[in-house]
Amino acid sequence: MELKHATYGIVGLGIMGGSFAKSIRQNILSQAGSTGKVLACNRSTACLMQAVSEGVATAVYTSDNVDKMLPECDVVFVCLYPHATLEFMKEHKEHFKKGAIVTDISGVKGIFEKAMPEILRDDVDFIIGHPMAGGEKEGYANSDAKFFVNHNYILCPSSFNKPENLDFMRSLVAEMGFTRITETTCDTHDYKIGFTSQLCHVIASALVESAEDPEITAFGGGSFEDLTRIAMINAPLWTELFISNKEKLVSHIENFEKQMERFKKYIAEEDAESLKAMLTHTREQRLKMGAIRTVKK
Repeated sequence: MELKHATYGIVGLGIMGGSFAKSIRQNILSQAGSTGKVLACNRSTACLMQAVSEGVATAVYTSDNVDKMLPECDVVFVCLYPHATLEFMKEHKEHFKKGAIVTDISGVKGIFEKAMPEILRDDVDFIIGHPMAGGEKEGYANSDAKFFVNHNYILCPSSFNKPENLDFMRSLVAEMGFTRITETTCDTHDYKIGFTSQLCHVIASALVESAEDPEITAFGGGSFEDLTRIAMINAPLWTELFISNKEKLVSHIENFEKQMERFKKYIAEEDAESLKAMLTHTREQRLKMGAIRTVKK
């Protein structure tokens, strides 16, 4: 199956689903000789009509008739919350096209690794994936194919995946503009994302909540704004992500608390030497982290 001749299904046409639809349309189905299609499904119809009017979607379906869309799709992106994705897979197990590739975009992976072997049909391949891209605002109106350019896509290959389908996914996300494709286990994904994403959202949210003076940001010089951009959060989604990954996330929070206690102690005791040594080490560690990220591009 060639990328430009495949039929792609998008389930959930929000900011991420919309961005996938736009990226596929702009980067893959715009190629010469393309016969591929983008089919989209969503609960509300306003974004579906917009996707059609913009020439992004070939055809659209509401949630109550998605069973008519799925048999047409060679590739399906399920762009729902984690547990909603599992429920969708269970409910529509028999509706997928034979040989279809189905993938998710969720920020937690362990729940899929455990559940999919029991849910999947033998002739449908579910590839666990996570695009490390997006925006703070919600909805199709805020979707953009450019979100994916020069970003990281994480794949978690499973024993039930077919090698040729994994190759297809690698080619697909590369065509969308992702320049780093990282492959790892679901457990490693959840541990690292728990630190680099979920813990950061917890810290940003806690910082906002800690403000005793709501007008304190009048004195901001950029640091607060940089640190708390991600605190403009989708509460239902991130509540589910935090709790779904609670063991790893709580462990990261506890480690963070230990470092905060060190800072508090050194500052309260006016221990300049220890504070300076800690900040020097922090700078060195951050430079090393940046070097590792650059090498892996």
